[in-house]
This record gives sequence, structure tokens and C-alpha cells, in this order.
Amino acid sequence: MYRGQTVGVVLPAYNEAEHIGSVIESLPAFVDRVYAIDDCSTDETWDVIREYATVSEQSNQRIAAASEAATEEVMVPDGHGSEFPEVVPVQHTVNQGAGGTLKTGYLLAARDEMDATVTIDADGQMDPDQMDRLLDPLVEGRAGFSKGNRLADSDAAGGMPPFRLLGNWLLTLMMKPASGYWRLRDPQNGYTAISKAALESVDIEAIPDDHDYPNDLLARLNAAGVRVADVPMEAIYGDEESTIEFSGFVKRTSTTILQAFLWRLRKESSQRRPHLAALYSVGTLGVIAGLLAVVSGVLSELLPDALAVSWPKSLVTLLGGVLALTLAFGTERQSDAEVVRE
Repeated sequence: MYRGQTVGVVLPAYNEAEHIGSVIESLPAFVDRVYAIDDCSTDETWDVIREYATVSEQSNQRIAAASEAATEEVMVPDGHGSEFPEVVPVQHTVNQGAGGTLKTGYLLAARDEMDATVTIDADGQMDPDQMDRLLDPLVEGRAGFSKGNRLADSDAAGGMPPFRLLGNWLLTLMMKPASGYWRLRDPQNGYTAISKAALESVDIEAIPDDHDYPNDLLARLNAAGVRVADVPMEAIYGDEESTIEFSGFVKRTSTTILQAFLWRLRKESSQRRPHLAALYSVGTLGVIAGLLAVVSGVLSELLPDALAVSWPKSLVTLLGGVLALTLAFGTERQSDAEVVRE
């Protein structure tokens, strides 16, 4: 346990036989349970997970046998405090992707009523010794979700490959209006912690299955009014290889960000801030209509006179849309007190 709170760790793994064992061994002593999930790997990842889970399975059997009233396996979190934490082995028979694996872990943590659930990758790029910094905002009630931020300063971002650094900054800019967290950076960071209440506030099953899942999750957390803590930390880059296919990732992520933005607007209009949703809707439609009108005006020489577009009306529509979006952005940025900077 960490400061009186039970802690579960979701450890997704795909072809991480070389790294997952050392990650399990390096987890802090306060971790109660590790959900080690093999996403249908083609190497020996599952064998490694089973090696670390052997003691856990025997322990769970003893606990279940000791409870006469138990109708299913009983697992009591208590902070391992021993050589390794309790490991719950899970193997997908079909590859479900990063988001699908996250959902499996979240559902198990929710089942076990963990007070806080941490997600950490099995490739060794995330420092387990920094886990307490993610948990502190949750335990102290300052946030319901916390995440690592590799873009907090030049020192934290210095070790990131330039191509990834550029991509993360672009995604940060795109996710500000999409998620509603205007002070948030590094939205793709997979080193996170979520409270029991925050986890219960989102529809876990609706999260996308692939690497675009963080963008959808952040929009859902914002719609639920969950405060997010941005925790500066460095990533560790070694000999591990990314499983992300770039062109597919760009397409999926762009689509997910747009869908998350539109989904959040629907939630805002029906729940918390209908005026903000109205500004976003008017602005977006105005910009789209204005741009189409301007393009039509440029091509008006090729069109019949009856279809020619009035330039003044086109520009007014475009500028009106830009103004509405600017007001929406400004309104949300001023009211954005839902990101805690650590």
C-alpha cells in the first residue's frame, strides 16, 4: 500500500521477454498487485510472466481455501513488501492492441477495487522509482488522474529522439482543444495513475484498442470533470523497438482526436457548459462554411454566374467562425483549472 491506498499496476506486454522480468523486479515495494498482460506475443513473454506469477498463484489458492464463504478466488492486496509483488498473469489469445490491453488491466483493477491503478510499459522506458510522484496527487486529493510529462523542460525532453519530440509537440497542440485540458502536455505518455473514483467515471469498454487510446481517455476524463496532474519526468530510451506503424498511427490518432473533440462537445452541450459547446459548434461550422465559400469564390470564373459566391459574405462567414472559435478557446483556457502542474 502507498500512504494507506492500495496500488495496482497494469503492465501490458507484447514481445517484451527481454525486459518485462526486470520491470517486475524493479517495481516499488508498495505495489500490491501487478496485472501482467501478454497481448498474444510471439516470443517468450508469457513464459517470463508465468515464472513471476508462480508464487502469486499458490498464494491466491491458499487465501481462497481459507475463506469458507468464498465463491470465487479471493485476492487481498497488502503491499508485497517481499522480493516481488503479487503478479496476476493474463494472456490474450488474440492481439488486442495497446488500448485493448489497457482495458483488460483497468477492468481487473476495478474488479479488485484498487484505490489507485498505475500503467507502466514493459519495455523499461519508464522509471518505477518515479511512481510515487504519480500517486501523490491522487492520494492527496489534488487530482484523479496523473501522467508523466516528458515535455516539461529541455532536460526531460533531451533524451527523446527528435522525430518523437516533434510528434509529441504536435499531438500536444492538437489535444488541447480536443481534450479540454489546455495546460496539459505530452498526451501520449503511457506512464499514468488513476484513482478508483476517476476510473469508475469513464466507460472503460469504449476506449479505443490501439495506441490512440490516450487521446480518447483524456476527453472522457475531462467530460467527467476529473482533474489531471502533469508530472515532469524523463523517459529512458535503450535498444527497445517501437511496435507503432507510423502511417496507420497518424490516421487513427487524427480520427480519434476529431471524434474525441466532437464527443466532448456533445457532452458539454448536454451537461456542464452548453454555452461553450455552442461557441465551438458555431465557430467550427463558420470556419468550414467560410473556407468552402472562399474556395468557391476562387473558382467562380469556372462556374456559372448564378453559382458565383459573394466575396464579402464569404469573408464575413470565415471571420465570424474564427472569432467564435477564438472566444471558445479563450473561455476554456481561462476556466481550465483542471490541470495540476507538479
